[in-house]
Formats: sequence, structure tokens, C-alpha cells
Amino acid sequence: MISLAPGPSALYFTVIDHTRRAFRDGIPSMSHRSKEFEFIFREVDQGLRQLLNIPDDFCIAFTSSATEVWERSIQNLVSETSFHLVNGAFSKRFFEISTQLGRHATCLEAPAGSGFGEVLVPPGQELIGLTQNETSTGVTLPMTLIQSVRKASPESLLVVDAVSSLPYPVFDFSQVDSVFFSVQKGFGMPPGLGVWIFNERCIERASALQTKGKHIGTYHSLPSLASFARKNQTPETPNTLAIYVLGKVIADFLRRGIDTIRRETEYKSTLLYQALDNHPVIRPFVRKPEDRSKTVITVATDGHTSDLITFLSKRGFQAGEGYGSFKSTQVRIANFPAHSKEQYEALADALAEFKK
Repeated sequence: MISLAPGPSALYFTVIDHTRRAFRDGIPSMSHRSKEFEFIFREVDQGLRQLLNIPDDFCIAFTSSATEVWERSIQNLVSETSFHLVNGAFSKRFFEISTQLGRHATCLEAPAGSGFGEVLVPPGQELIGLTQNETSTGVTLPMTLIQSVRKASPESLLVVDAVSSLPYPVFDFSQVDSVFFSVQKGFGMPPGLGVWIFNERCIERASALQTKGKHIGTYHSLPSLASFARKNQTPETPNTLAIYVLGKVIADFLRRGIDTIRRETEYKSTLLYQALDNHPVIRPFVRKPEDRSKTVITVATDGHTSDLITFLSKRGFQAGEGYGSFKSTQVRIANFPAHSKEQYEALADALAEFKK
């Protein structure tokens, strides 16, 4: 069965072998203060910088999940105000966490399945939270929008959730202050590891809040994470196995070529959207092509979600249900490096056979 769920999604084909090797070599029992662990940390750091073109003045740290980064971002970067673009359940959760932590958070909310037109950010926002790829609805934010927000609010810290799109998008890191993701989607790994990428502006903001007596967290505060990351270490005993496997998967991606991965992602998404646009029963949930995610394709099923999932299952595909209120009216299909062109060609052929 080929998993098309958007997360946890299909394992990248090398992950099982990397995990076996890790257990054979005793990686899960390794001390996180050892030179061997520092080498593993450095391998991930250097590989990810090469893969995503991350500048030297950005720090890379590990958390338990991307969900943790939502909370830590608000704790460390916001004293009073944050602003969020909301176009689905996950971007809304980022916004809600800010309010739950007692900050004055405001948002601009787009209708489900729609992008944003002109974005006017209220003045004086300490943090602007953007979800570059909304996993619940399959809406993506174009890089031009991120750049326009940066230009209009240069003093605000721009924090970008790229959980279900990396490694596909090309970020200009001069236009953002922080990007984060989890490994169980585009990197084809089991869940349990978040990766937080942040610049010196973020560290300076967190340190300034700490100096003022604000609570920014303890062992996973930004200054603490950055201090240990500079030594290729973590503040606490981390998920060493996942960090090790991530380094190996990144090396696999580099050998395959990030340009190749991106071209294949575009080919597969084009193939699937064409099949949906031409289908008599089902269609893309996101109407405008420019708003459609390349990595999470959301299908409006006209009430045939259960039938479509059963139909695809009989053909070897495990699709994801719609999220939240869309559970019975949508199907979500992941398009990650773990999914091959041949699988997507077979999927498009299968969808063409679905009739009601």
C-alpha cells in the first residue's frame, strides 16, 4: 500500500536501511555530549544548509515537533503583539497559541481554499506568522506575498511554517527570520522531530525579552538552543536516532539533486491537477491554480470521500481524509520526494476510472 496521507506520510525508501544501520552501530544509545553525536549534528547542519541554501548567520536547532515551535516562537519573540495569516486549521492554531499565551494576537483570515489578496499588516507587530503551505486545505502562499509582507513590515520578525512543503520551496532567507518544519512529511521519516531555523534577529529579540524579565521558556529557549547548536549539541537528550536518519536522508536528497526533486514535484502535481480538472465528479478544492499547493493536493469529492478512499485503496493507494470539518467532503493527497513519478502516473490513471 502506498501512503498518500499528508503526514505522517510515506517513508523515503532509504529510511528503513538507515534505521537498521543506526541500531547496528548503537546510535540510539549514544551520548548527546559525545564527539560522535557532534559529528552527526554537524552532518545534518551542513547538509541542510547545502540543500536549502541556508546562510551562515542562521542557526539550526531541533525540537520535539513543529507544534512545539509554534509555542516557542511566541514565547521567545513576542512580548505583546503578533499578526497571523489564517487560511486553514494549522495557521489558525498558530494564531490561537499566541492568544493562549496571553499575547494580543490578530489575524487576517481567508475563506477556506482561498489565498490572500493585498495583505495590510497592522503597525507595530513584533511577529508575523505565515503558514507557507496549509496542510488542512492545500493552499500555498507564493513567495511574492512573503516578500511583500517583509517589505511592508521590515521591523517585524517573519516566522514561516513550512511543515508540509519543504524541501520543495525555494526560500530567500533574506526575506524571513525563521522557518520550521517536521520530518514526517517532505523528509519521509517517522514523526518525532522538529527542525527550527532562525537568524540572529530572533536570538537578539529573545535575549532582550529575557533581560527584561519575560519568561521565554527554559531548556528550549532560543538563546539556549542557539548556544548548544553552535557546539553541535542540544540542551537535552534529543531524538538521536531521528537526527541521525535525517542526516542520511538529506545526503540522499543531495545525491538525487534538489533541482531534480523540485522538477519531479512540479511534474507530479501538474499530472494530478490535470486529472482532477478534467474529472466529471471530483475536482481540486483550491480553485485558483496560483493558490494550489504542489505538495498537498486537496480533492473536493462532492460527498464521495468514503467511496473514493475505498476505490483508491483497492488499487494500492492509501489517501488521507479531509481535515476537521472537511473530513467527509475532501481527500488530501501528499506529493513528497518519497512518492515517485510512476506512482503518480498510476494514481492519475486510477482517478480517471473513478465514476459515480
